[in-house]
Amino acid sequence: MKRYLTYIVIIFAAVIFGSCGKDSFDYKEGYVGSSKITVYPIITVTGDDYIVVPKGTAYTDPGATAKVGNDNVDVATKSPVNVNAAGVYTITYSATNSDGYSATATRRVVVYSTDASAKNNDFSGNYARTTNGSVAEWTKIAPGVYSVFNPGGAPGTDLTVIVFNQTGNEVYIPQQNASDGSLTSSSDESSTPGPNGTLTKYSMVIVNAGYGAAVRTFNKQ
Repeated sequence: MKRYLTYIVIIFAAVIFGSCGKDSFDYKEGYVGSSKITVYPIITVTGDDYIVVPKGTAYTDPGATAKVGNDNVDVATKSPVNVNAAGVYTITYSATNSDGYSATATRRVVVYSTDASAKNNDFSGNYARTTNGSVAEWTKIAPGVYSVFNPGGAPGTDLTVIVFNQTGNEVYIPQQNASDGSLTSSSDESSTPGPNGTLTKYSMVIVNAGYGAAVRTFNKQ
């Protein structure tokens, strides 16, 4: 029995070393074996991810650059921005390498139109959802324009949207691609003003495939 085990070990070692001896790492440049190596484009957006402009104001996009390794490649830009209509527009930049593989990056341009009854309001601050205490964080970025993190008061989410306050104390989410790319807007909005252009309470339905149809109510902390 011992002799047979010795023979098995010798045969196993011969197979292993024989196989290793046949391997070759002298691959064709740009390949690993028969698999071609491809380097995806890396796109760098010039300037801010969000740019805010008043309605009717000319907009010049700062653009983006792209590299494949150390080489510059062309960037194609898809820009639906209409400066004559208030809204949140997503500019898409794309670049493709020589193998046909592409990458994309985005920027959001906010065109706003805020009247005199709202331009001095400041709704910045934290608002706690009445059902679970989860906080929506509002930051004013232009007259009547707010960047809101966790607009649905949903714990564990990482979502940011733009909220408009174009007149009085009315607030709503214009249809947009949110920070995660999901199509988002609001409906059934209501709000309660506070002193000196503040907000004490608001409610809305978050129109997003990841949210239910319930009205969500928030109180200023």
